[in-house]
Amino acid sequence: MNLNTLKPAEGSVQKRKRVGRGTGSGMGGTSTRGHKGAQSRSGYSAKKNFEGGQMPLQRRVPKFGFKNINRVEYKPINLDTLQQLIEKAGVTSIDIDVLMQHGLAGKNDKIKILSRGEISSVVEVKAHGFSQKAIEAIEKAGGKAITL
Repeated sequence: MNLNTLKPAEGSVQKRKRVGRGTGSGMGGTSTRGHKGAQSRSGYSAKKNFEGGQMPLQRRVPKFGFKNINRVEYKPINLDTLQQLIEKAGVTSIDIDVLMQHGLAGKNDKIKILSRGEISSVVEVKAHGFSQKAIEAIEKAGGKAITL
């Protein structure tokens, strides 16, 4: 093997299309862009959802419903989940920091305690919202439900 016999691998090098180099090249004149129209001109770029003049999908699909921009999304946590947390971690007070440490809530989540399951431990629960039955169950067990 000599340096003068080295060649690139088969198919790794593609021949560049040299446009606008005279009519004899077969790519002169309009430089393969055709005559007139937006795509023949420099600076042309189609809009993201442009479908060639056809009615775009986002306009063809029927729209319905209403999205309230003031809606408050809560992360629901049930009483049985709190009871498991109390048994596992042995906490007497549950707030957002405790829930974050145990992976039950994120730092920007608003938390609402719901009443599925039972709670038997005396515990102080701090959250952004409670269902009425959850408050009753926590207070019946001897704890406190504090709304933030």
